[in-house]
Parts: sequence; structure tokens; C-alpha cells
Amino acid sequence: MSEETQKTNGRPDGRAPGELRPVRFRNHIAPNATGSTLIEWGDTRVICGVCMEENVPRWMKEQRVAGGWLTAEYSMLPYSTVARKGRDSTRGKVDGRSTEIQRLIGRSLRAAIDLKKLGQRTVWIDCDVLQADGGTRTASITGAFVALRLAIAKLMSEGKIKEDPIVNAVAAVSVGIVNGAACCDLPYVEDVAAAVDMNLVMTGAGEFIEVQGTGETATFTPDQLTEMLALGKAGIGQLLKLQEAAVAEG
Repeated sequence: MSEETQKTNGRPDGRAPGELRPVRFRNHIAPNATGSTLIEWGDTRVICGVCMEENVPRWMKEQRVAGGWLTAEYSMLPYSTVARKGRDSTRGKVDGRSTEIQRLIGRSLRAAIDLKKLGQRTVWIDCDVLQADGGTRTASITGAFVALRLAIAKLMSEGKIKEDPIVNAVAAVSVGIVNGAACCDLPYVEDVAAAVDMNLVMTGAGEFIEVQGTGETATFTPDQLTEMLALGKAGIGQLLKLQEAAVAEG
């Protein structure tokens, strides 16, 4: 990338404001999972695996809640960041950030599925970050949907689920205000410099599941919010097409 290119659009990697980093899915990365994919999003890499447990949480049994359940776990491997990140098992507890993200992943993917059609089983979604360069939570959600779709296809082919429980495609992307401009899909170097940081999770029908927006070092105007939402929606539209192609590959 020439210095002139960076000067023209202001982004370190020369991308246009609404342009995504390259996104690639490598399916069946974890053979023992019911469905899995490695999502490579720029320099961020996350393995998303889905496992099925033929049981439901005790609270569902006690409350006689019909159908199944979906939950998620998220972790960053020690070598995923420049400075080694200690394992949660060493500290004896999951850190607050990981807890927040895995709850977000669970909420997001539950919007993708009709839990009653699952039957009495629990879907476990595991997202393990191999390399972090911004957007690990959005990559986890986007990759997890592909892994979930592959897992459901396998269960249906085996006759364990009679009716497809997937009701929505789900994808997520980051947006923010960097150097006074709205940008989509922030790598780490932009994320740490962003005056405003936001994560969007949406369905294939264009509905919001979650909007997480924070003024890190500045406030933002309604017009800036509208611009960020528009960039994010367009980015998610691209991701949905990439997910569809990845699932079609099987």
C-alpha cells in the first residue's frame, strides 16, 4: 500500500470506510465437533465448534420448559495476543470480558434458532481465538452461525432432527469513529484509537439483535450513529453472503 493510498482514505490498511477485511471460512476444522469452522477475518482467527448434548439444563426440566437450549463459551488462547494471555483455568475463573462475550454469542445465536424444534438437547458453541487483531466477538458470532448451520445439517441428515430449526441467519460486525470518520470492521490498531466503538449483531432479515455502542473518548451525534449503522448493515449484508457460500460448500 502506498503512502498516498493511506493518506487518501485515512485507514492504516488503505480500506474504504465500509470495506471489510478479507473473510474466509475453513469448515470441518474440528472433526470431533458436530459442526465447525475456522473463520479468518483479516488477521483475526477464531475456531468455532458446535457440539450437541442429549440433555437440557436442570432449570429447564424443573420449569418444564419445552424444547432445547443453546449456550456458548469463548476463550482467547495464550498466544492469540502479542503479550501472552494467561489461561482462565490458571486464574481459577473466567474474566469479565470473556463472560460478557460468551453471553453475547449465546444471545445472538439463540436468535437464529427455534429451540422447540431442537428437541431435548443442548447446543454448545465453543469459540476459541487463535489470533486476535480486533473484532474477535464479531468474528465468533459470524463463524458460530456457519458452524451451527453445518451441525444442524448433519443432525438432519442423520434423522435426529426432523424439521430445520434455523429461523434466521446471524452475523456481526464492528463499526466506530476513527480520526473523526465512521469506519466499518476495525482492526486492533483502529479499535484502540477509536473515539467511538460499536458492535452490531443482525439477522438476515435486517433486524437488530444487539447494538453495543460506547463513546470511548468522545460523544457521537445522531448523524454519526446513523452513518455507523448504515456502514454496519452494509457490512453484515456482505457477511451473510459469505456465510451462505461457506455453508453451501458443506
